[in-house]
Parts: sequence; structure tokens; C-alpha cells
Amino acid sequence: MLNWYRRRYLDLLGSIYIYNEHRGYTALDRVLVAVRARCEPDDPLVGLIEKHRADERKHYVMFKRWFELKGKRPMRLDRSFGHIDRFIEIMFGTPIDKLDTEAVIARDELFERLCRVISLTEQRGFKQVEILLANSHVRSDPALVRIFEVIHRDEPSHWAPYDRWLAAHARREPRWWERMVDGFIHSELLFLKLPILFLNPFVKRRTNWADDGEADPDRYAERLKPASAGAAIA
Repeated sequence: MLNWYRRRYLDLLGSIYIYNEHRGYTALDRVLVAVRARCEPDDPLVGLIEKHRADERKHYVMFKRWFELKGKRPMRLDRSFGHIDRFIEIMFGTPIDKLDTEAVIARDELFERLCRVISLTEQRGFKQVEILLANSHVRSDPALVRIFEVIHRDEPSHWAPYDRWLAAHARREPRWWERMVDGFIHSELLFLKLPILFLNPFVKRRTNWADDGEADPDRYAERLKPASAGAAIA
């Protein structure tokens, strides 16, 4: 029974993470297009967001390899399990896929809001990874531990460029109610959606990978050596 519980928990945990990593790098693709149009080519912000995007893609590839080695695909999840999806929808009043990224980047007050959303999301992710690295179920899977160690190492550089932009333009830090929204989304996922998903025997697995059909999924990423993703979790 305990082994079944552990396998189920890790299966769902991996499914939630691979969904969020994919949503992260594909959303940053759109942010990059808009930021490049606004900034000078040598603006440090562009390079920092490119690194953020590359890391999100790298994390997705590691989880994908983790599932491949287990001979299965992740569970089929929708945007209700995406932290950034929910945060964007609440803060901008529209799903992330319908967000007018160019309009957001063009207006400082909207870009300021987006910076706070991304920063809070990444800081939340860092804290959650620290918790997971101490979780006995996660620690029972050495490959998964190594994935989360990589994420833990990468994460601080992800919120830094957005905090730096806010400080450089004398923009405010997140207020209590923005932190409360972030906490609500996290609690909703952890204490409501995950238990329901855990007990749902009808949830199906994906029949494909989220990056199938993407023309060039690594176009902003550092080129991974063929064995890089596997080495991280072998």
C-alpha cells in the first residue's frame, strides 16, 4: 500500500512539474519577443530572460527523460494545475494564452505587474523545491532528487532579473495582497486539487509530449548535449 501511495504521489508530482515547466518556457517565448522589440539588443534583461527560458526548457527535458525511463507519459493536466496560469488569469483577467504580451511589455505599469507575478512564482517554486528535497517519498527516487537539486540551483537566477528591473525603475515590491494571491494559488493546488487528482481513478495519461510539433523548442536554450538530460537523472 505504501509503495502504491509513493508511486502515485511521485507520478502526479512529476506530471504537475512537467506541465508547469512547459508552460513556463513557452510563455517566456512570447515575453522574449516583446522584450526584444522594446529593448536594445545588448540590454542585459534580454540575456537574463533567455537564460530563464533555457532553464525552464532544461527542466522540462529532465522530467520528460524521467518519465521516458519509466516507460510512460505524464498525466493529462490542464491550466488549473499551472501556478503561473492561475496567477496571470487572476492578475490580468485573462488566460495566459490570450494575454496580449506586446501590450503588457509596452506599458510600464503592466510590465511591472508581470515582473512581480513572475518573481513571486519563481520564489514560491524555490521554497517548494526545498520542501520536496526533504520529502521522504521524493528522496526514495535518486533521479528525481537530482532533478530537484538542479532546479534548486537554477531558481534564484530566475526571479533576479525581474526584481532588478523593478528596483532600477523605482517600482514597488509585491504588496501583501499579491503575496496572498500567490499563497492562495499554492494552497489551492496543494490541499484541494492534488488530493482530488490523487483520488481520481479516471485521470488519463497524455498520448503525446507537450513539445511535440514545436518547430524548434530549444531556439533560445543552451544546446543540450545528447546525454545531458539523461545524465542529470541517470
